[in-house]
Amino acid sequence: MAKRDYYETLGVSKGASADEIKKGYRAKAKELHPDRNADNPNAEAQFKEVNEAYEVLKDANKKAAYDRYGHAAFENGTGGGGHPGGGFRGQGDFASAFSDVFDDLFGDFMGRGGQGGGRTRAARGNDLRYNLRISLEEAYNGLQKTINVPSAVGCTSCKGTGAEGGSEPVTCPTCSGMGKVRAQQGFFTVERTCPTCNGMGQTIKNPCKTCHGAGRVEKERSLSVNIPAGVETGTRIRLAGEGEAGMRGGPTGDLYIFIEVTEHRLFQRDGTNLYCRVPVSMVDASLGGDIEVPTIDGGRSRVKIPEGSQSGRQMRLRGKGMPALRGGNHGDMFIELSVETPVKLTSKQKELLREFDKLSAENNPQSSSFFSAVKGFWDSMKG
Repeated sequence: MAKRDYYETLGVSKGASADEIKKGYRAKAKELHPDRNADNPNAEAQFKEVNEAYEVLKDANKKAAYDRYGHAAFENGTGGGGHPGGGFRGQGDFASAFSDVFDDLFGDFMGRGGQGGGRTRAARGNDLRYNLRISLEEAYNGLQKTINVPSAVGCTSCKGTGAEGGSEPVTCPTCSGMGKVRAQQGFFTVERTCPTCNGMGQTIKNPCKTCHGAGRVEKERSLSVNIPAGVETGTRIRLAGEGEAGMRGGPTGDLYIFIEVTEHRLFQRDGTNLYCRVPVSMVDASLGGDIEVPTIDGGRSRVKIPEGSQSGRQMRLRGKGMPALRGGNHGDMFIELSVETPVKLTSKQKELLREFDKLSAENNPQSSSFFSAVKGFWDSMKG
């Protein structure tokens, strides 16, 4: 039985270009693939016939031989390694042919959407990170901050296209606009990003003199950022579209601002609550009294110290803490007492303290309780 003309098999004319041959092959391969024609017993043979035709016509040397001699060019193993015309294709050849239509058959499942012929879309710009350090007072009040961000911005000379004088990019000659190249390694076909166009599928013959074809340039930008009240260390603020510009008009990335609130010399923070450690004298702790403490809003509050207060005692000032980040009430402020032991006493002061100690043995309940427990422990050990 006479073998069909390869051009006829692919549904293209004899003067068809490489792109037209590839397009015809893809259409026929999709139409005749066995997975799509389970009820057609001839589908596998027809699919192999299409692959055989494409294996010859996609190769410039084989195509030239076929155009001159027809099928006779490949008889007896001449020119094509014996595969075309032999009716049988090795595993490697089938894998190569199948990989050429893999994107068309399953592209929708791999996220390509069936468009672009495998070409990578214009690359999105990188996201940027900016670390911003603020004080606790600024975190309490919120602030408007101007920051300088070094970034890649769209080139104004070529309007982000990368081409000089409004010229258009051309199809990449290496990958024919696919953005990918394939290499056969035994049974497997390895697909890589095209090294010429970096996956774009297009090259620029006349690159912009300002950006050298990248479509973007390095520049420092000033941005005004609104920092809301209540932020804390680790808070992340996203500014959409303020990152790096994409390559050749690709979408812009985002800018992420990470907040660090510096330590305060008076206040410690725990969520929306604040803690302030206040030293008090032995006399004030013993007799009680009033003290004046600062608040984060710059004000003052008077706190009454109960008589006989010990170190570590806490008193709450409601609503004097930090504001909640997303609205709502303020936290509380806790005053923690630290009873201070006097230092550098004079002889007179030491004498008075010793006298006081003799008179106040029964006024120290914690000491009495502790040493009573110690005595009981020792007695039990002796027994």
